[in-house]
Amino acid sequence: MEVKMSYKDIGFRIRSLREANCYTRDALAEKVDISAKFLYEIEVGKKGFTVEILYKISKALNVSSDYILTGNESNKIPEKMVDVLECFSPNQMGRVQDILKVVHELCVGDV
Repeated sequence: MEVKMSYKDIGFRIRSLREANCYTRDALAEKVDISAKFLYEIEVGKKGFTVEILYKISKALNVSSDYILTGNESNKIPEKMVDVLECFSPNQMGRVQDILKVVHELCVGDV
């Protein structure tokens, strides 16, 4: 399966995510350790970027690099959710699982 990636589409996703996370261009650029000008050029599709920058952007925006590159959302559990779940003891995890099942049933019922 061939996936077509365009700098414009990638840049658009980064800008949309940046805005959804209430980051200014300057703030995200600082967090990723690049200039605001370079981030602008990425967002408008004028420039590509390294894997290291992709990694930093995806971490800062809390999304997978796959989503940034292709627009496809993965079914991977978000890292923040994993961090919360890791705080529970094995005994507590049983109760957490029961609660999540109820939440899932409520959500599916709303669809």
